Amino acid sequence: MSTLYSSETASVHIRFDDNNLLPLLFGAHDRHLARIEQQLDVSLASRGNHITIAGPADAAETARTALRNLYKQIKNGESVNESVVDAAVRMAHDNVPSPRDGIIQIHRKRIAPRSKAQSCYIKAIQEHDMVFAIGPAGTGKTYLAVCAAVEMFNAGKIDRIVLSRPAVEAGERLGFLPGDMQEKIDPYLRPLFDALNDTLPGEQVVRRIASGEFEVAPLAFMRGRTLANAFVILDEAQNTTSTQMKMFLTRLGENSRMVITGDLSQVDLPTGTRPGLKDAIDTLEGVPGIRFIRFSDADVVRPPLVARIIRAYDTAGPSQDSSP
Repeated sequence: MSTLYSSETASVHIRFDDNNLLPLLFGAHDRHLARIEQQLDVSLASRGNHITIAGPADAAETARTALRNLYKQIKNGESVNESVVDAAVRMAHDNVPSPRDGIIQIHRKRIAPRSKAQSCYIKAIQEHDMVFAIGPAGTGKTYLAVCAAVEMFNAGKIDRIVLSRPAVEAGERLGFLPGDMQEKIDPYLRPLFDALNDTLPGEQVVRRIASGEFEVAPLAFMRGRTLANAFVILDEAQNTTSTQMKMFLTRLGENSRMVITGDLSQVDLPTGTRPGLKDAIDTLEGVPGIRFIRFSDADVVRPPLVARIIRAYDTAGPSQDSSP
């Protein structure tokens, strides 16, 4: 962790009531314990069903909270891997309580937030008609929005899910790509299909798309429509123009939710074009019914190297592409 803990040292103890669950908690060759030690600069010693944690007092308490929450997850039948361990440490470090609310349930799959920002994001989606999620790749912006949409659809709270992206690279060059219109736009929409397929069986996704209950379409296809009783997600919103963004936002109909996701560090618009996402932030922040959630590299839930790459690029600042 990047935070410096106090120099006061402590030794804290945890006792677990089911020895059979400890191999899952500790990981193969105690790799989960080693991961916590490395991240928090503490020492973990296990004996029977006890763990002793030694190190800076704040870090030791963070480790204890993380271990307790991981143990609860295992008792609930959830699996624990390295990314789940990282999330537990992150949540404990940020003093986020083990989530009871803010859990997305899709059939038997339980999706819990893995950072404080994710916890705020899920809550915002549940409580607001329109949510903007802004931040780097790997923070769960699109995935959690799709999961929340599927949960609401399964519960009968909405009639359909609409997923959209601006196909910036399409433009005039779209006509030069092989295949029919659907084959031309599919590459730009593939990440949205992937998110759906990760939350539901593939055959169900295909069936829902065929029936019109799920729609995955380029942003241009939204013009002139009113989207009622729907959960609508606009992904890669940094690549919209101001006009496109206004058009999209005004499609909101009765009993609908909208989530707009984007990363202002990855704008693909022509030089000099003001991103619609930036314009929306400046224009709409503070408007009742709209919530803005901001993610940072600290919220990246992909392998730690991804967060370090993002941080390095942010530190280096913007660069100009020298290619012709």
